Amino acid sequence: MHPQNRQGFPRTSTRQQGGGRRRAVSAAAAAALAIGAMTLGPLTPLAASAPATSATSASAPSAPSASAAAKPDAVQQALNRLVRDDGMPAALASVQDRDGRTRTYTAGTGDLATGAAVPRDGRIRIGSNTKAFTATVVLQLVGEGKVGLDATVDTYLPGLVRGEGIDGRRITVRHLLQHTSGLPEYGIHVDDDEIRNRYFEPRELLDIALQHKADGDPGEKWGYSNTNYVLAGLIVQKVTGRPLAEEMDRRIIKRIGLRHTYFPAPGEMTIRAPHPRGYHRNPADGPLRDFTEMDPSMGWAAGQLISTNSDLNRFFTALLAGRLLPAAQLAEMRTTVPAGTSGLRYGLGLTSRPLSCGGVSWGHGGDIAGYETRGGVTDDGRAAAVAVTAIPTDEAVVQHVKDAVDRALCG
Repeated sequence: MHPQNRQGFPRTSTRQQGGGRRRAVSAAAAAALAIGAMTLGPLTPLAASAPATSATSASAPSAPSASAAAKPDAVQQALNRLVRDDGMPAALASVQDRDGRTRTYTAGTGDLATGAAVPRDGRIRIGSNTKAFTATVVLQLVGEGKVGLDATVDTYLPGLVRGEGIDGRRITVRHLLQHTSGLPEYGIHVDDDEIRNRYFEPRELLDIALQHKADGDPGEKWGYSNTNYVLAGLIVQKVTGRPLAEEMDRRIIKRIGLRHTYFPAPGEMTIRAPHPRGYHRNPADGPLRDFTEMDPSMGWAAGQLISTNSDLNRFFTALLAGRLLPAAQLAEMRTTVPAGTSGLRYGLGLTSRPLSCGGVSWGHGGDIAGYETRGGVTDDGRAAAVAVTAIPTDEAVVQHVKDAVDRALCG
């Protein structure tokens, strides 16, 4: 659930979307909610074999033409490469042009045990993309005058945030959403098996983090930490008196018609509706293991949502078009600070990344054991989301996922 260089966001503080990736998979697995290795036997990915491409007008799919099948476009080629050369079990993409027309793509195998096809636009765990949803709810409350961006955490959760170098009277809501609070990461301190099978209350996640000293003073520097968004979620619940999942559903999911997006219920370890199975390596040079079923509660406000590539495009398009936030709050969300050395910048639950064709894309990205998602939308209405069904353990493969998004937006 982290976005360091990877938009999945740090599963630990090193693997941040904009900054240095924390690719030590054991640690990374926990923090980004790339959580642990399963106890199933090793599985070997199948080679990509003529992955299908389909074009859809926003409503109905149409079969690809013979020429398209013979000469895959740049996005299909990028997905094929992720499977064929980089060992990803499957890759999926959804691309929307300026006129709202959508194309969906698949490559690889949806289930390595059975050889089942990859479901087109199948549901996936979206990891840290959840942060953009959480930030949107917080900023809606700011627009309603119920939360102050520069109010301290203690204003809403008095006395809760205390630790070595940690004081909720000095940390603001803005610091949380921008990852400039200095709060330590909780995910790297939890065992993989525990992460996969145990239900965590949000307060438990916070308690784990507060056992460790601060990473810095509030406002001192950018440093990705899932702990920030656990606190943001707790503030939403305190202010509204309602569960975070209900507020997300009412304020975002139902409002803009995200039909395939949901917040898993407590104890819900499976993924509803068609989905590719997710796989994980831990250690980084270990075998792929099926990690589809897991308790995602360790992600909570930082990484628990399930969605599809098309729904992610719909969400970020609506967000950037001002359909979810007043202009003032959207402007705050888009006010960014540097987040690493790759040109990535972080706003309030939203990132910007330079495109090879000029301009930037806006989005977030996320990973959680079994899935990694990257994507973005442009100010002129283009949108793309790409998912792979294992978290890359090699920096070159991470770059290939980013390249797939760039090709989709610049092609």
